[in-house]
Amino acid sequence: MPSDAVLYQAAALCLTYPDSDFRARLPLLREAAPQLREFVDHAAVTPARDLAAHYVQVFDFSHRHSLYLSSWQDGEARREMSLVRFKDVYRAAGLEFTGEELPDFLPSVLEFAARTGDIDLLTEHHDALKQLRSRLTDFGTPYATVLDAVCATLPTAGTQI
Repeated sequence: MPSDAVLYQAAALCLTYPDSDFRARLPLLREAAPQLREFVDHAAVTPARDLAAHYVQVFDFSHRHSLYLSSWQDGEARREMSLVRFKDVYRAAGLEFTGEELPDFLPSVLEFAARTGDIDLLTEHHDALKQLRSRLTDFGTPYATVLDAVCATLPTAGTQI
């Protein structure tokens, strides 16, 4: 298991809709992934209704902040093939994708990396992650700090894994 597995799992939880279980996880996330403390501390003091409304505003109302990785680089025709590829990667690792979301949903990809140690999907989409991070930063949302932490773990261009 990679040393970043806990961070990836925690980031996956931070990037999902903040439901009623989310607030109960915050103390554990804060201790398990210090890189995410800025976001976790913000989430802890933000009223649940406000945090949920902010999540919807950031991720559901703006295609510019899409958590679906293939949407960043594939046209609609190619995206379908990309989604099949994501499922194939999961299956090759012995996992069957059964999520309610599409297989390229960033929290799903982060959870996959946490469980398997395989960061290839994250690395392949590093440019998309950097674009998302930049747009979230420009938007002024604390979710940008989650992307900061994830991007910091990935090899930069030209770096061998």
